[in-house]
Amino acid sequence: MANTSENTSDNAAKNSSARAKSARTRQQPKEQSPGPMQVLRGACAQLAELTGMETESVSSFERTEDGWTLNVEVLELARVPDTMSLLASYEVELDANGELSGYRRVRRYERGRSDRS
Repeated sequence: MANTSENTSDNAAKNSSARAKSARTRQQPKEQSPGPMQVLRGACAQLAELTGMETESVSSFERTEDGWTLNVEVLELARVPDTMSLLASYEVELDANGELSGYRRVRRYERGRSDRS
């Protein structure tokens, strides 16, 4: 019978330890990956800082296995009238935390021109 009471006390100690660990886990805030709006704002700010050019808009974004991919429209050369200003579309890659890991210009165009269908 001594073994049975020892087993019971061992099980009680294990259960108590498991409950305490579970409570600590619930109390500690989990690190959350940034949401889409945080990613978009951060990407525009990082690209503007690196290139020195003003970002106009984000034309597309998607979550990937490694993080995020965005297409950002950038004002490259302001002209008068404004419809003659040169814009560029940049493909921007971000890691899962929203940090810029790479970018490249994929298109350059005048503001007043539209894509041909």
